[in-house]
Amino acid sequence: MEGLITKFEALGLTADKAKEAAGNKKLAPTLDGLITATGQSSFSKNTGMLLYKLAAKVTKEKTPHGDYIAQAIGSGRLGSDEQVSAATKFCSKNDPAADEKAFDAACGVGVVVSDAEITAAIAGVLDSIKDTLVAERYRALGRALGKVKSTAALQWADSGKVKSEFDAQVLALLGPKDERDDPAAAKKAAKKAAPKAASAKIAESRGWEPASLESMFAEGEISRMHKVGENPQIKPELTAEHLRATGGQVITRFPPEPNGFLHIGHAKAINVNFGYAKTHGGVCNLRYDDTNPEAEEQVYVDSILEIIRWLGFEPHQVLYSSDYFQQLYDLAVQLTERGLAYVCHCTGEQINEQRGGKDKGGARFACEHRDRPIAESLVEFQKMKDGRYGANEATLRMKMDLEDGNPQMWDLIAYRVKFAHHHRTGDAWCIYPTYDFTHCLCDSFENITHSLCTREFFQSRQSYYWLCDAVEVYKPVQWEYGRLNVTNTMLSKRKLLALRNAGVVRDLDDPRLYTLPALRRRGVPPQAINAFVRELGITAADAVIEVGRLENHIRDALNVCAPRIMALVRPVRVVLENLPESYFEEHELVYHPSDATFGSRRVPFTRTLFIDSADFRESDSPGYFRLAPNKTVGLNGVPYPITCTGVRRAADGSVSEVLCRYENEASVPKPKAYIQWVADSPQHGSPVRIDELRVYNPLFKHANPDEKSVTGGFMNDVSETSLEVIHGAVADIGLWDSIKRYASTAAGKKELNEKNVETLRFQFMRIGYFALDKDSAMPLAAIESDQIASTKLVMNRIVTLKEDSKKDA
Repeated sequence: MEGLITKFEALGLTADKAKEAAGNKKLAPTLDGLITATGQSSFSKNTGMLLYKLAAKVTKEKTPHGDYIAQAIGSGRLGSDEQVSAATKFCSKNDPAADEKAFDAACGVGVVVSDAEITAAIAGVLDSIKDTLVAERYRALGRALGKVKSTAALQWADSGKVKSEFDAQVLALLGPKDERDDPAAAKKAAKKAAPKAASAKIAESRGWEPASLESMFAEGEISRMHKVGENPQIKPELTAEHLRATGGQVITRFPPEPNGFLHIGHAKAINVNFGYAKTHGGVCNLRYDDTNPEAEEQVYVDSILEIIRWLGFEPHQVLYSSDYFQQLYDLAVQLTERGLAYVCHCTGEQINEQRGGKDKGGARFACEHRDRPIAESLVEFQKMKDGRYGANEATLRMKMDLEDGNPQMWDLIAYRVKFAHHHRTGDAWCIYPTYDFTHCLCDSFENITHSLCTREFFQSRQSYYWLCDAVEVYKPVQWEYGRLNVTNTMLSKRKLLALRNAGVVRDLDDPRLYTLPALRRRGVPPQAINAFVRELGITAADAVIEVGRLENHIRDALNVCAPRIMALVRPVRVVLENLPESYFEEHELVYHPSDATFGSRRVPFTRTLFIDSADFRESDSPGYFRLAPNKTVGLNGVPYPITCTGVRRAADGSVSEVLCRYENEASVPKPKAYIQWVADSPQHGSPVRIDELRVYNPLFKHANPDEKSVTGGFMNDVSETSLEVIHGAVADIGLWDSIKRYASTAAGKKELNEKNVETLRFQFMRIGYFALDKDSAMPLAAIESDQIASTKLVMNRIVTLKEDSKKDA
């Protein structure tokens, strides 16, 4: 292994990367062979990286002329990712040594694109989309760059020069980025601007422009994927049949197993699969991988489709692997008849030993049943189907290649016995196909053009192709991308169930989790989740992203869509002693300071009102600008401030009332702070009482609760402050008014009846963003008859405000 590490370091890999590559049993022999094929021992960084990328891409079946490509890289004939991609594509169908001129032409060998040609081509593209660029500015950059890269004149141009010239021409057209391209800068500029006109505020609210779906596919390898029908097949007629079936249309699929709720990582998979199809004028199917009846439940089936629609996508077809159980069985029989599958009676432990033991480092050897007669395996497989074997007594294994360096070629199990009731087929089957057998064949049946999956299936690509060719069916292209994880959470289904079973969380949609139903319940807008995954783009590397980046998108989305409400977490009564008992005013407050379309409400102002306990101190201190004895503070939306003159105490000595003077008859300096308030005026429906305010904090103490340094494991890392339930909070009448307005719409009635109330989201000023929880009781009849006493309001904190992230909720 040390020799391989040294060899790989010569490519320009870091010591860690070289060691990782040397330990990869599939990659290492391939890369070693390619290096040997070049006849060289030292390489430029560009050449080394091209060889490394080639090793990760080629297979004997797909690219039989990998050594030729390696020699072309080593000699300098191929010098870019684009040329190497073209070479692998050419070699999948042709022998390059037999026609080197055709190879050179297909790969752009010797083609030189001058700087002047690069400049002219980019100028032509930008001119064709000038109106869009001027209107959308840097938000359209991804689409513009994708259009440039797809220009035929630039196919073999130096990618670095293309990007530099593109950036220069965009800068000349649009100028440098400014507040129009940076919502945060727009907010700062708006604060400094005077006067603050309503029209300027409305423009400010439109500052958040999430990344487009198209931008995900504008760069990187996914922007250079094959066209429909270009992927090689074991028989040419399979390509013709595929093109007749698809009409040249892109078809992708999202294939979840219905054994749990989708999580934040699946949001990326949904955007990738549905988004790639949409961007290329194609369609995407939802296919439930329902081959493990013991773990699957209808609640998960229903939830998956609901979440896909919640994120804004609609499947072309809703399908199930179980739709194909008979076809799959027939192909398993066919595979056995061809001598490429056999019935095995080994235990799991014995199979593990045959594959080299626990670390797969030992000697591999064949199962004793591997060479049994074909007729015998057919009889045994029929016995499995007839229920004459119990679970784990017999399996059907594929006869693959035990000498291959890839564990996915070591005689994988195709069928196993399971006496379990299936949610769709009932008890019709007692044998069920495995994922390794089912997945590629279902992709084939559905004529999937691009089978997009995460990197953990990289090694499965070889077995995927092997099986399709073994039974001579259409073979889709599998392409892998990096999976998404975020910090401060846990996504493993097994560990989530452990948290639920231990009573740490109420269920798998507990708002402290990062399952998609949990995020939805917490009130996270779906457009924020889509914006988050689209901003990250698509790369081959797995990513662990700071949860703060997701929260920033959530805040940006909520800033646009959430009406502002004055709310008090722990209210304290205030009496304005200089006003008569019957004193009454009304003040008009807007729902959104930057968007007049939200409208406004008129709130009562009376002698008695409430403020938040966090806005009052009995002892003043430097730098504190809110209410204290003999101190003046402003009230949001009220023309005059109030001054604290004293307090009244309860029997236990605590403050029961704050005594103040309403400064409506005196000239006082403008206060340095303004606070929220709510009138005590029951006849006007004020305050609106919130039965439960649920304040959510990170569930775990560490960013990675699974890391070895966490003593006692993830169950011991649960934070005691992850949930605080507050009773007695109040809000101004705008909260109830918003609920009534929502309930008066057809969409609102539907969501309330289905208890999907999380769409009622609000910014509680200076506190955070909140949404109604499904535990709320809000009968339509009570809302329509204005009977707030007959309702129960439960609200979840979605996320804190940026500026008040350290403020107590």
